[in-house]
Amino acid sequence: MMPALFRRNNLFVLVTYLALSLVPFVPLLFGQSIEHPLRIILMEAAIWLVIWSIFKRPAWFHWLLIPAFIALPTEIYLRKFYNQGISTHHLGIIAETSPRETMEFLGDKVWWLAAILALVVLWWALSWLAASRTRDLDLEGPSRWLGWLVLTAGLCVWLYGQEIGIQAVSTNVASGRTAPPTSVPGTYLGKLPGWAAMPFQTEPLGRTWPFGLAVRGYDFWKEREYLDDLEHKNSQFHFGAHQATHQHTPQIVVMVIGESSRYDRWSLNGYQRETNPLLKKEANLVSFSDVITSVSATRLSVPVMVSRKPATESLKAGFAEKSFITAYKEAGFKTYWISNQMSYGKFDTPVSVFANEADVVQFLNLGGFTDTSNLDAILLPQLQKAMLDPAEKKLIVLHTLGNHWNYSHRYPQDFDRWQPSLFGIESPAYTNLAIKPALSNSYDNSVLYADWFLSQVIGALKESKQLSAMMYFSDHGQTLYDGSCKIAFHGHNTQFEFHIPALMWYSDLYKQAYPDKVDQLQRHKRARMTTENVFHSLLDLSDIRYPDERLEWSFLSNKLRLHRRYVDSYGWSDYDNSTFKGDCREVIDNGKPLRQQRD
Repeated sequence: MMPALFRRNNLFVLVTYLALSLVPFVPLLFGQSIEHPLRIILMEAAIWLVIWSIFKRPAWFHWLLIPAFIALPTEIYLRKFYNQGISTHHLGIIAETSPRETMEFLGDKVWWLAAILALVVLWWALSWLAASRTRDLDLEGPSRWLGWLVLTAGLCVWLYGQEIGIQAVSTNVASGRTAPPTSVPGTYLGKLPGWAAMPFQTEPLGRTWPFGLAVRGYDFWKEREYLDDLEHKNSQFHFGAHQATHQHTPQIVVMVIGESSRYDRWSLNGYQRETNPLLKKEANLVSFSDVITSVSATRLSVPVMVSRKPATESLKAGFAEKSFITAYKEAGFKTYWISNQMSYGKFDTPVSVFANEADVVQFLNLGGFTDTSNLDAILLPQLQKAMLDPAEKKLIVLHTLGNHWNYSHRYPQDFDRWQPSLFGIESPAYTNLAIKPALSNSYDNSVLYADWFLSQVIGALKESKQLSAMMYFSDHGQTLYDGSCKIAFHGHNTQFEFHIPALMWYSDLYKQAYPDKVDQLQRHKRARMTTENVFHSLLDLSDIRYPDERLEWSFLSNKLRLHRRYVDSYGWSDYDNSTFKGDCREVIDNGKPLRQQRD
């Protein structure tokens, strides 16, 4: 048997499959690390055995590998430059990018791509031809029964886990001890250990190749199904919006959605470090002093910002209405959503649901939140391109990475002002309190860069000499090991994460066109508001009216009224009737929080 394996056709097929299986280890060539390499090897070996046992001959399953061959150049490219493989986000970009946009993006490189794809297709064809010409690799006898045994055992384990359950391995952070296993009443064996579920979980299985590609494709299909379902449910929804005042001049409205920025680190709001040296020079800029977000997670907070979804429903998936983008479209505006965030995935799709309402949708980030992700400056050329569009009225949404962890990855070296910082450190130990000063300095440096970015947006609007305005709201804030607080980042219930920076800039032409709105803007800059005010204020900004409008929620209207502000803290707590506990400033309702409802 062994000499037969070294025949030309056999060797070519085996080396081909080995090369495909080694794709998860490509990062080693670029000096990057691999998590759980042995797990990947064992899972791949088991899956190859099962597939070979089912089909018997390589020639009969080689067709199924076509997507893996075609995707291989992209996978290697992403692993080299972004230290990650193809994800649902990347599949979304590919699926939603037109051939024209692809040609513009690639330029002269398109011929290199065509040549590489031709070579890959040739490789597949030659390996299929080799597989079809040999019978030495047919899996028969005991070897094939071993594959069926592995498959049967796997199905039994999966079914048992579905029926009885899997142990959740919980760790006591303070002591580092794991919780004891639990048993299910009426069973003798109890739940399966956590490691038994790994071969059936999408995350570890998705790390393999070429089988992981099928997992990512399935995830993408599920996300598309979710999007299509929401679009279908909302397809008949209309605001009945129109612009009440028809300005005889081109109009540009820019909405900048910030990320992970906290109010008290902006010098515009009194911070002792000069983190906003450029914005402070802007005469027509108003910074709001008392705006909160109700929940400290992007996928939950942004839908509340862009639609009429109530904050107390933010934990529920989906919403039966569309966003301000559709209202602007109904009022005759051409709309853009230009994002440096991700498009697909369980944390991102709830936002892209609304993004897809726009006439032009661009997701520019290939690197996620890694050190190889794009800086927010990548949005500026696309902003300029949108502003040059001949459409007379335009709404442009810019979704930034802002101040998301790792903070030192959010700005270039020129902005690394406060030292020591984490700049240049690829994977800092973020749970190590020893890095607290560097972490804090890096965060301030990222705010300094956000200041530059917003000033560039304002500068572009001023240069256009058109009737224009820009609004900025962060989705949530950050906790930064403040004082004796032992937590950082977001997803907690601290004041640092609920109190966010927010501002609006307007052009001189805007002030001339809407003097009353500017007066109300100045009047309400210290009013108690939440991100729920954004939708209503953004429509009021352009004097867009609709039958059931709520001007009492617009800070540009003299009808603005205060409303109760709830935050996600042990239920829905009344922020303005709460105590802020300890250095973490945990929000504790002085009364009884409202009960939360989830799907």
